[in-house]
Amino acid sequence: MKWNRGTKQKYYMDQREVFRKEKAACLPAHRPRDCAIDLFPNTVPPKSRVYPLSLPETKAMEDYIEKALALGHIRPSTSPPAASFFFVWKKDGGLHPCIDYRSLNTVTIRYPYLLPLVPATLEQLWGAKYFTKLDLCSVYNLIRIRDGNECKIAFHTTCGHYEYLVMPFGLTNAPAMFQSLINEVFQDMLNRNVIAYIDDILIYSTSFDEHVRHIQVVLACLQRHQLYVKLEKCEFHRATIKFLGYMISQQGVKMDLSKVHAVTEWPEPTMVKELQRFLGFANF
Repeated sequence: MKWNRGTKQKYYMDQREVFRKEKAACLPAHRPRDCAIDLFPNTVPPKSRVYPLSLPETKAMEDYIEKALALGHIRPSTSPPAASFFFVWKKDGGLHPCIDYRSLNTVTIRYPYLLPLVPATLEQLWGAKYFTKLDLCSVYNLIRIRDGNECKIAFHTTCGHYEYLVMPFGLTNAPAMFQSLINEVFQDMLNRNVIAYIDDILIYSTSFDEHVRHIQVVLACLQRHQLYVKLEKCEFHRATIKFLGYMISQQGVKMDLSKVHAVTEWPEPTMVKELQRFLGFANF
């Protein structure tokens, strides 16, 4: 079913707050599962150099810092350690801000929480006829940094020194931290009518009426935990759906043909780096 205003009004008006992206941008409250930055004994967060930026990057950085300060996601810092700030170009030509936490990650104790094994998890879908996919907004930024740990993830730029109050991308424990939160949120539904892989959520059911009820419960649960949905990336009430590189339907689970084509048409590697790049893509 194509999503439209009538769909939301008919089935999901009681959960409409979960679709408000502006709420996802607000500074979240502290949770029992705040992000801690625990370091190995006798280590300290390293200090990295400031990367030079081009004029377009400098303007984008200033805009990013201004917005993040206004949202309360960062604050000025006096922390001696600091990571480097830089940009990567997106496919659409835009700039995506990044913090280089690789040195910090080498002295950070890894959180022993495994992400779901996707092929095994998808075996739970047998018999399902209706599928809905939800994509969460600002996922990592919805988790606060534990009080007193903010100084460990400071970063510096050509226009100032700052530290995050929310969990940024690039921390070694970020995926596991968010997965543990989302598993706690859906603990009564996981592998019964919900699959959750970080910010990708799949709801599956054997009948339409049951499917609507399942979606209502999931949306209400997200709303209760102050997690929000990126509506334009969601798909509702589908008989066939793409999820995590697979095509899913009542007939079963198959590889997404576009992913298969990308592997079969990959140029033959001639150097070690090219081979490593291919193996990394194929394993993904």
